Amino acid sequence: MTDLKNNEGHSHHHNHSVLPEEPELRVKAIETLLIQKGLIDPDTLNELIDTYENKIGPKNGARVVAKAWADDSYKERLLKNSTKAIEELSYTGRQGEHMVVVENTPETHNMVVCTLCSCYPWPVLGLPPSWYKSDEYRARAVREPRKVLKEFGLSLNEDVKIKVWDSTSEMRYLVLPMRPIGTEGFSEDELAKLVTRNSMIGTGLPELMDD
Repeated sequence: MTDLKNNEGHSHHHNHSVLPEEPELRVKAIETLLIQKGLIDPDTLNELIDTYENKIGPKNGARVVAKAWADDSYKERLLKNSTKAIEELSYTGRQGEHMVVVENTPETHNMVVCTLCSCYPWPVLGLPPSWYKSDEYRARAVREPRKVLKEFGLSLNEDVKIKVWDSTSEMRYLVLPMRPIGTEGFSEDELAKLVTRNSMIGTGLPELMDD
């Protein structure tokens, strides 16, 4: 079973044409010009983007998840008022002003998409991955989420309900994955190392630490 969730009264205030929005076009034009003039190295630029997309940004979200796993009172605050609870850890900023955290359970798996553009919680997840912004993911995550998850390597039992949450410019979502079994004695630092970016989008699960 699949549900598509959003917040009534909230909408995407974006230009949803095939072309990127004007600011994105300007950035791409400047990037192309700088590369052509030899002022920046494309490999270095790609490395910087990878750092912020996959390393620095998601570590913030991982700290939020780890604290929720380790501290029941924080978890309660996080699910009740996500924006305020995340601010307790000083993760604030543009595109993170209005947050909702949704909790995975044995019965329900949550998955986040932005069906019209690429709304994404930058303060806790960094830059959105390219696949999150793709037309294919935005369309198929709603139409056939179970199949999309399998392509990410995540196979769920048929009795697990999938809820797809549609992020907007006014409301962004973060998935609170289930805490891995056998981590009862782990510190928050150890728990944070298990949290992957994809597990906070809903297209993956936390990882177990290497022995």
